[in-house]
Amino acid sequence: MTNPGWGGAPGDQPTPPQSRCIRHPDRPTGLACSRCGRPSCPECLRPAAVGQHCVDCIQAANASVMPVRTVVGAPAASSYGLVTYIIMGLNVLAFAVTAVQSRSVMGNTSGSGLFQQWALYPPAVATGDVERLIGSGFLHSGPIHLLVNMFALYIIGRDLEAVLGRSRYIAVYVVSLLGGSASVMVLEAPGAVTVGASGAIFGLLGAQAVILLKLKRSPTPVLAVIGLNIVISVSVPSISLWGHMGGLVAGAAASAAIVFLPSRTRSPWVGWIAVAGVAALALAIIAVRVLDLRAQLGL
Repeated sequence: MTNPGWGGAPGDQPTPPQSRCIRHPDRPTGLACSRCGRPSCPECLRPAAVGQHCVDCIQAANASVMPVRTVVGAPAASSYGLVTYIIMGLNVLAFAVTAVQSRSVMGNTSGSGLFQQWALYPPAVATGDVERLIGSGFLHSGPIHLLVNMFALYIIGRDLEAVLGRSRYIAVYVVSLLGGSASVMVLEAPGAVTVGASGAIFGLLGAQAVILLKLKRSPTPVLAVIGLNIVISVSVPSISLWGHMGGLVAGAAASAAIVFLPSRTRSPWVGWIAVAGVAALALAIIAVRVLDLRAQLGL
């Protein structure tokens, strides 16, 4: 007599019915998620450290994971340096337009309507050409000027963008441009014509120094680069020292607002308000200088 508890011969055992995939009811399956236990077909399962998980469990687990953020609270960007590449592209595009208009790559400053409209010339700003305050930061005098600034932006900008995040990075760049223009308006000779992205790039250097201080790391390498560039700015007459200094101060101030204020007040909006304050201060300095120039010009 056969003991029923032993099961008898293999052929005498009943075959258990197959379940159907929870996501595809038309597919019978003998597999199941090792996390929730629901039947799933091979298409709906993914290998896991223990067993295999269904796509629903994987999505739920991913949703519960905290996003990766940088030291300033910005989400880690999936596309490294995207904004930096766009800014570089705009600079190259502006140079190409001036070269075509002037019919010269080396002498793109003469005969170019765009260059004449955007170059930072304080008396022209005083008469209403306010677009020069930002537009001048995208113009360059000759290909060497362009290449030097774009190489510096490529080296500095991408890493800084990854730390600050896109919106903060754009804010620091624009505020640095305004700071450099404000300094030129007040401290350069009224008849001087200033162009180039170096004011904004100095602002990015200032931002790097501030972030290193936040990370409790030595800013000496960045300060050495800044010092070397100041010496070059003083030594070469055609380089705008005040444009560099204005961008440096504005960029460092805006970055300090972003990096330090939110951690003390527990509110990120305070940092943004402070950045807007730096931009407003630069615009106020420009406005005062414009009124002074208009008085000198008898307008």
